[in-house]
Amino acid sequence: MSAVPRNPAAPNAARMLPYGFARNAQILVAHQAEDSLEVWISEATPVAAIAEVARSLGTIRLVRLDPGELKDAINRAYAMQDGRAAQVVGEIEGEVDLSRLMQEIPEIEDLLESEDDAPIIRMINALLTQATRENASDIHIEPFEQSSVVRFRVDGTLRDIVRPNKALHGALISRIKIMAKLDIAEKRLPQDGRITLRVGGRAVDVRVSTLPTGHGERAVLRLLDKDSQRLNLSRLGMAEDTLAAFDRLIAHPHGIVLVTGPTGSGKTTTLYAALSRLETTTSNILTVEDPIEYDLAGIGQTQVNDRIGMTFAKALRSILRQDPDIIMIGEIRDFETAQIAVQASLTGHLVLATLHTNDAASAVTRLTDMGVEPYLLASSLLGVLAQRLVRRLCPQCRIIKNGTWHPVGCEECARSGYLGRCGVYELLTIDDESRALIHSRAPEADVLMLARRNGMRSLREDAQRWLVDGVTSLEEVLRVTGN
Repeated sequence: MSAVPRNPAAPNAARMLPYGFARNAQILVAHQAEDSLEVWISEATPVAAIAEVARSLGTIRLVRLDPGELKDAINRAYAMQDGRAAQVVGEIEGEVDLSRLMQEIPEIEDLLESEDDAPIIRMINALLTQATRENASDIHIEPFEQSSVVRFRVDGTLRDIVRPNKALHGALISRIKIMAKLDIAEKRLPQDGRITLRVGGRAVDVRVSTLPTGHGERAVLRLLDKDSQRLNLSRLGMAEDTLAAFDRLIAHPHGIVLVTGPTGSGKTTTLYAALSRLETTTSNILTVEDPIEYDLAGIGQTQVNDRIGMTFAKALRSILRQDPDIIMIGEIRDFETAQIAVQASLTGHLVLATLHTNDAASAVTRLTDMGVEPYLLASSLLGVLAQRLVRRLCPQCRIIKNGTWHPVGCEECARSGYLGRCGVYELLTIDDESRALIHSRAPEADVLMLARRNGMRSLREDAQRWLVDGVTSLEEVLRVTGN
């Protein structure tokens, strides 16, 4: 029995055992040598399973791992075994029996357990598996005159993954619509649906949107990781003083705390992370969201559904009758929602919400433009956190020139030069002087000038700490914060 393995498991070796057997028995064929196989096990692996592997595959050398470490190794090995989606497309570019491809997808617990030979099913499974492995937030399937294009949005930017033959596009869209329980016969109207699946033991919720275009229907799949364990406010990349000040804001018994920024800037993740720091046993915390992206233990979560009239405002009015202490609003979109949020904060509730503005100071202008009275806003607003996400330089290939770091591109980062993202923040805290400015309808520039005088850093100034540490590049900071 050996100790800890040195290298990651090889996907080709792992394939010697079915994924379902490996997962249930907690056993993994990790490496293949000329005279033996290196097999990883844990204390939970049945002796009978070890004996069966030895009988079927021959001489084995056992390596014992921690159960959690082995589970992760199994999921990683099998998630990579199917190769890239482009390879699957290459196998099915010729004649395709479309009637066969339209058969129902079999019910499976995990995509990695699927052994269905239908080419379109394998194609979609490969796309979803690869997208999950690369931490893509969206999959775009777009039709053009001569071909289709599949693109992933990774770290906020889109990149081409594969270009299937145009003849396959209709089958791909129909398969996705079946999985999302949409009407495959309706191709003239947009449709929205949802798919819930597991990839390598990882729960993933997929929001599906289809839209008719001049060359056929296009689909966008938004991938929502249901694992809330990674939500930790201290790991989002806030500077220590910003984190301490934000913690003080969400510790208030009542008032409004806003998180602002454009779509895809991580606003909702910040709010979820903030909620995870609050005491759920002594407080009644309720949310209204569109959609529910993470399941949070001890928190009541309500989803908006416009088709049945369940709007943010209607859900919020109902939530206020549920004796809440803390309310999280996924987005303030209109005057009615803003008005209810302000009233709730003034009657003893802490309200956390997102708003689409470019910086912290403009949140005040946006709410007054919606119709919120300045005297009410001045009394209720505690602070505004504006944020952006900047891409991290790939640590494997970044280079330094003239004292600054630059992206290069390698296999590890898919030639992009970047791998992962981190946050930059601008925190406006409302004090008595700024309340007076808001109450008197002072210009936005005056609110900003006061905040700067009191020590507020702009988004670009906050990003300097990442430049100094070589975490990101100047080009990326300028792209995200504006030239």
